Amino acid sequence: MKIYPAIDLKDGQVVRLRQGQLEKATVYATDPTEVAAAFEAKGAEHLHVVDLNGAFVGKPVNDRAIERIAQNVGLQIQVGGGVRTLERIEQLLGIGVSRVILGTVAVKNPQLVAEAVQRYGDRIVVGIDAQNGMVAVEGWAEKTSLKAEELGQAMREIGVSEVIFTDIARDGMLSGANIESTVRMAEKTGLNVIASGGISSLEDLSRLKFEAARGISIAGAIIGKALYEGNLTLEQALAVVGRKKDVD
Repeated sequence: MKIYPAIDLKDGQVVRLRQGQLEKATVYATDPTEVAAAFEAKGAEHLHVVDLNGAFVGKPVNDRAIERIAQNVGLQIQVGGGVRTLERIEQLLGIGVSRVILGTVAVKNPQLVAEAVQRYGDRIVVGIDAQNGMVAVEGWAEKTSLKAEELGQAMREIGVSEVIFTDIARDGMLSGANIESTVRMAEKTGLNVIASGGISSLEDLSRLKFEAARGISIAGAIIGKALYEGNLTLEQALAVVGRKKDVD
């Protein structure tokens, strides 16, 4: 099980939102590269980056920040937010990103996801964001009538192997992860699932690790606000899931 510390970018700064609302952004740092380097120094091997401007307007404005992170740290970086075309995927992979997250396009243009998977394989991961079990898109601003598990099943059928499942109601609220829905997504779809949204304690991670140990395909956890607010440390998180490595 992998730990993905999260960097959400808005206008080049590191922020966290509450329930995906752009107007409720808290700025935590002005230099994303410094934040990423600090995560790496504490033992991280992976990084989750979201271009919030891209997610809300569909146009990237944080590429310089993303490229600087990729050039200055040795982390495996996955990036999402407003990725709508194969050209954009190619662009991100070209600046040093390891994996690209497709969200809205998985609902609105699944054929593009199929083409992306055919071309890039497991460098493509799909983000499934849900509120009360129903998928939301366009930076969570648009609710759909599609059940999260149904989207997961459809993605598996076109070759996707891993998804990030986010419970919007819990994101940035430090209210605890929705373990039950995350497990259900894994069980009903057969996909590898990265848990996201509301992870606030080592107990959340222990529960996810327990589910993974009993054969549920929980592939990792994304931790954002809990790290920035000091609810837990990255070293503690890595130790819980057994990925702690020696840090100079």
